[in-house]
Amino acid sequence: MARPPPLGELPPGYTPPARSAAPQILAGSLQAPLWLRAYFQGLLFSLGCGIQRHCGKVLFLGLLAFGALALGLRVAIIETDLEQLWVEAGSRVSQELQYTKEKLGEEAAYTSQMLIQTPRQEGENVLTPEALGLHLQAAVTASKVQVSLYGKSWDLNKICYKSGVPLIENGMIERMIEKLFPCVILTPLDCFWEGAKLQGGSAYLPGRPDIQWTNLDPEQLLEELGPFASLEGFRELLDKAQAPNVAQELSGGCHGFSHKFMHWQEELLLGGMARDPQGQLLRAEALQSTFLLMSPRQLYEHFRGDYQTHDIGWSEEQAGTVLQAWQRRFVQLAQEALPGNASQQIHAFSSTTLDDILHAFSEVSAARVVGGYLLMLAYACVTMLRWDCAQSQGAVGLAGVLLVALAVASGLGLCALLGIAFNAATTQVLPFLALGIGVDDIFLLAHAFTEAPPGTPLQERTGECLQRTGTSVALTSINNMVAFFMAALVPIPALRAFSLQAAVVVGCNFAAVMLVFPAVLSLDLHRRHCQRLDVLCCFSSPCSARVIQILPQELGDRTVPVGIAHLTATVQAFAHCEASSQHVVTILPPQAHLVPPPSDPLASELFSPGGSTRDLLGQEEGTRQKAACKSLPCARWNLAHFARSQFAPLLLQSHTKAMVLVLSGALLGLSLYGSTLVQDGLALTDVVPRGTKEHAFLSAQLRYFSLYEVALVTQGGFDYAHSQRALFDLHQRFSSLKAVLPPPATQAPRTWLHYYRNWLQGIQAAFDQDWASGRITHHSYRNGSEDGALAYKLLIQTGDAQEPLDFSQLTTRKLVDKDGLIPPELFYVGLTVWVSSDPLGLAASQANFYPPPPEWLHDKYDTTGENLRIPAAQPLEFAQFPFLLHGLQKTADFVETIEGARAACAEAGQAGVRAYPSGSPFLFWEQYLGLRRCFLLAVCILLVCTFLVCALLLLNPWAASLIVLVLAVMTVELFGIMGFLGIKLSAIPVVILVASVGIGVEFTVHVALGFLTSQGSRNLRAARALEHTLAPVTDGAVSTLLGLLMLAGSNFDFIVRYFFVVLTVLTLLGLLHGLVLLPVLLSILGPPPEVVQMYKESPEVLSPPAAQGGGLRWGVAPTLPQSFARVTTSMTVALRPPPLPGAYVHPASEEPTWSPAATPAASGSSNLSSRGPCPAT
Repeated sequence: MARPPPLGELPPGYTPPARSAAPQILAGSLQAPLWLRAYFQGLLFSLGCGIQRHCGKVLFLGLLAFGALALGLRVAIIETDLEQLWVEAGSRVSQELQYTKEKLGEEAAYTSQMLIQTPRQEGENVLTPEALGLHLQAAVTASKVQVSLYGKSWDLNKICYKSGVPLIENGMIERMIEKLFPCVILTPLDCFWEGAKLQGGSAYLPGRPDIQWTNLDPEQLLEELGPFASLEGFRELLDKAQAPNVAQELSGGCHGFSHKFMHWQEELLLGGMARDPQGQLLRAEALQSTFLLMSPRQLYEHFRGDYQTHDIGWSEEQAGTVLQAWQRRFVQLAQEALPGNASQQIHAFSSTTLDDILHAFSEVSAARVVGGYLLMLAYACVTMLRWDCAQSQGAVGLAGVLLVALAVASGLGLCALLGIAFNAATTQVLPFLALGIGVDDIFLLAHAFTEAPPGTPLQERTGECLQRTGTSVALTSINNMVAFFMAALVPIPALRAFSLQAAVVVGCNFAAVMLVFPAVLSLDLHRRHCQRLDVLCCFSSPCSARVIQILPQELGDRTVPVGIAHLTATVQAFAHCEASSQHVVTILPPQAHLVPPPSDPLASELFSPGGSTRDLLGQEEGTRQKAACKSLPCARWNLAHFARSQFAPLLLQSHTKAMVLVLSGALLGLSLYGSTLVQDGLALTDVVPRGTKEHAFLSAQLRYFSLYEVALVTQGGFDYAHSQRALFDLHQRFSSLKAVLPPPATQAPRTWLHYYRNWLQGIQAAFDQDWASGRITHHSYRNGSEDGALAYKLLIQTGDAQEPLDFSQLTTRKLVDKDGLIPPELFYVGLTVWVSSDPLGLAASQANFYPPPPEWLHDKYDTTGENLRIPAAQPLEFAQFPFLLHGLQKTADFVETIEGARAACAEAGQAGVRAYPSGSPFLFWEQYLGLRRCFLLAVCILLVCTFLVCALLLLNPWAASLIVLVLAVMTVELFGIMGFLGIKLSAIPVVILVASVGIGVEFTVHVALGFLTSQGSRNLRAARALEHTLAPVTDGAVSTLLGLLMLAGSNFDFIVRYFFVVLTVLTLLGLLHGLVLLPVLLSILGPPPEVVQMYKESPEVLSPPAAQGGGLRWGVAPTLPQSFARVTTSMTVALRPPPLPGAYVHPASEEPTWSPAATPAASGSSNLSSRGPCPAT
């Protein structure tokens, strides 16, 4: 490639070689930027020529490489675990969650299945016997669900969660008790004996029918089992009551099968409550029952080694399958339990239902994907078809869309190979978003390829196309990739994966457009050269292409000014067609005259479209070097003509500019107000499709039962025995939070430390009573009560391994001191006894100790003394205090609660207690603590990166600053419009807002490029930029909207609102700012041109002589400097049917050969990039 001479060596009258003949110089400090970009364009030119020479090979290898990457989709993993999708990796929540899993395992203690009953008539009271009867009917139907799997029948009694099953040495009695032991069901029916009908299970005793809860006589059962085991605690457990007044009985909540430990508060059972002035319950609008099931691991452990599962290869996966099948059947039967004409309606939900929703949300809709791509194929084909077969590119459009589809598949396949998990955003949105963005560059290259400058050799067409468009494509693609990489700063795994996948897909689209699509264009060039039909390339084309040779008139020695001077050809043709041939010869009489320009400064200075809509060095082409037959105005209309003749002259008038600035300021101000309306949050009801039963349940739950089970977890690393006061203070501080549901005044706090202390105080009181009555002495406890004997064994413990027992402590110490603290040396020994002796209290406390204390069975009648030695529990590394949160409706409520909980844990940390809150609010709402800060940080970093990328490729910080300013305004306005549309701010809109900066570059950078590389005044350059960019930017916007159109048909309202609506608004804002606001700003504040034309003024002032026929008429425009005028000349134009526009044409016989260098005034656009010709194929 020939190198241009150094800038300092350029002579004053230097004329660039090849197709540029207009004398120009580089503008001041812009010399280096222009030459650097010219060098980069030269590389692109060489790349295009190389691709054209080997187009078949490039196409084959490209398709092979992209196809191989697309095969990576076979190993794609779709992630549906909420914790994996929404909990930030490496965050404190993630670390806390990992700590919990290390100590307790992967799963929760139980899973919940819920029934909510609401009246069909809004506002009706459900505290009536009729409503409770319907609730009982639905609950009984659901509780009787059975599923058959692996040759076994599975009912509620086998898979439900049973709390506090006691340890009994007699194995037969233990199995019978376990079968009869009630399932944990939180229901308003527990206030009545009918609640027992929900319990399943049966047991067999010789000589009597099977024992069931529906026919059970508790007192008689205890009498029959009394001789075999000590069952004193069961008398209180089995005590039941009933009352006829529903509201009165439900006031204050209900008790489960244990009055002491299982109290269901009103908020767990009733919703929409109303009270009288004295606080008595009057009415309610919803009832709720909750069935607790074992987790898959618990179910597996429960039946492992059991005779019922020994023949089926029992595994944890099978246990999970059993639970899922039962839950799906539970929801189905519960929803069908009541007749359609009932006054009440039942909403059922289970953990499996949520998993099913996430799976459905993550599935790829093949119909919508195929429909979207077919729509894009049709659009590309129709918009690129032409009546003139030599200009038609329908097949190119089809191939381009298919190539983008393959690039999207290959990008996703590469992500799968890299181990990036897919999620709902990937499957539901990314295929359409990537299609809309990728097709933009396809349209750009196709348009530029057909508009190559006249005289471009056939073998240089692809190089010329890449030279003119490659930098622009690189700029937009790099900005899009940077935008999505910056969006990966959002600390949500699902959105981080989406952003990384989008960046990879954009990169694959960039590679396909720059490397493979030019090969497609080269093949289509061969098709046009061979005169084949478009699309149906096997058939010859009846069309003929035109090549026009312009023979200039001799203008004498006068210097014809160029640049502002405009060379115009006026055609007065005499056409003659011979019958024996198709040759048409048009003869023009020689006539040239110099006339002043029109008064309209824009219409007179705007020339015909250049060789490319995004010409980076797009100088003025001068005269069109071909003549065409006159056609109807409507046939000549296009977007470029509209921009040149109507849009740009109107937009760049002074009053229009003022109006645009005022309206833009008003929109910005309105958007700033709208941004104050944006609320944080993303409710599950926003994700579930509207009109479904699942959405009805979630709406009812959010309205009536906004309750969340949370826990305050204490870790290891400190001494629990010596930190009891700090633990009590931590519990008190946490309980004082506004959202924490307080326990009833008659019930002690539900924490293991309170239960443990109260149990010790209870057995201490029994010991004191037995000691006072003489039933327990220093040497014997056998005559005392069970609790007194337990206290005896604990009081003599010293905690010393060498001397573990000291009988003198029986009267000198207490199990709980006067300050309510347990002696430290007794703490872990007593913990072992409490865990083994009070299973109901342990279960009610939900302590989940780790390491679990050892099992120890109390034997009151032991004579060996071994039962006096009690093993101490190991130091605790994990324990938890359970709480209930209520009244959390808005994200601000969650954030306030989280901040209060974190402050309580931080205060406890100063006292040496390591603790953290746990539960779904802290998992999924923690992100909102820093979401806005993360959003602002990501946008600011991205704007800075966009400035650097644009400044690097444009080599003009001034233009880059204006681009970034417009992008910032677009982001603010999009954020404000979200507020007016009621779209809440969550991680997903944040990703779209961050990505909007990169997507907005598509609408702004092309206008800035056109302005930067044009000549003339700011108004003229802004108008030229609009002329060149209106069509491709509009095509890009339409293709993006078509790609997004399929999102509007999604079953999920979330996809429609948060993706389709937001991205559509973004596209419209991009059009508005890229084609209206930015040109106005450039016309006022735009940077100077990179290339300006200098003219050698004539020392003589031309006078306008009288016009004479056939002679030159000279006139000087009154508004132009001397020697600046318009030249109009008549030429001879010969029309013949050559093979292709731009192809090399041998000069016709008897006619002189014309070259651009011979006629400087008629030359095309200046091109400062120096290059050599491509080798011939």
